Amino acid sequence: MYAVIRAGGKQYRVAPGDVIRVEKLGTGTDGQVEFPVVAVSSEEGQIAKQDDARVVGEVVGEGRGAKVLVFHYKRKKQYKKLRGHRQAFTAVRITEIASGGQSFKAPDLPTKEAKPKKVKAAAEDAAGDEKTAKASAKKKTGPKKAAKKSTAKKK
Repeated sequence: MYAVIRAGGKQYRVAPGDVIRVEKLGTGTDGQVEFPVVAVSSEEGQIAKQDDARVVGEVVGEGRGAKVLVFHYKRKKQYKKLRGHRQAFTAVRITEIASGGQSFKAPDLPTKEAKPKKVKAAAEDAAGDEKTAKASAKKKTGPKKAAKKSTAKKK
């Protein structure tokens, strides 16, 4: 199932579990966002507008897009102006699409488990110190010199 939603003056085709970047949303979202629905499709090729349809998402993060440079130039007039712009966005994960008594939910994301920190034993540290001491004790050789040219004349 998918739906077409409206956000920030644009329309997006979304399915449960999709992550979309929309124009920056207000600060009072509390993590849950509901979008106005333009159309809903429960089967491939069939699209309908239903009044009871709703699309719910959760805010994943906020950020700013890549820089866009705007360069104004008028030839022969010594006029140049350079401006940069980075558009703010809110990343939203679609969690549920409900329509006509049916509800399609996105699967839960797996929780990330923290990896245990590696603890080196004192014996390993001592062995590592011995290896570095041996490596530094080796004689260092200078760069190789080029072979001398022979001065014998050719006939």
